[in-house]
Amino acid sequence: MRTLIATLGMAAVGLGAVAPAQADPEANMVKAGCTACHTKDKRLVGPSYKDIAAKYKGQATAVATLTEKARAGGKGSFGPIPMPPNPVAKISDADLKAAVEWILKQ
Repeated sequence: MRTLIATLGMAAVGLGAVAPAQADPEANMVKAGCTACHTKDKRLVGPSYKDIAAKYKGQATAVATLTEKARAGGKGSFGPIPMPPNPVAKISDADLKAAVEWILKQ
């Protein structure tokens, strides 16, 4: 019985070591520099997250569209100031997708 408990305890510790860290979209956006131009509820250089969510509300392709826009950069969606591209070196694909999903929930 002690061996079983010890084995289960070691397995639990081992699983914790390989389990991926919980994504924190807000922290990842700060780290990637998104907050230099965007805030949750006020326009800065770019639109607020709430404005983005409102514009894309109910669109089935919103996550893919916004992920592509953020990755490639561009202008015209919210005004004349272009958004610079955001390469994988700046924010990973998984973190970018999580950030877009978080933005769409605002």
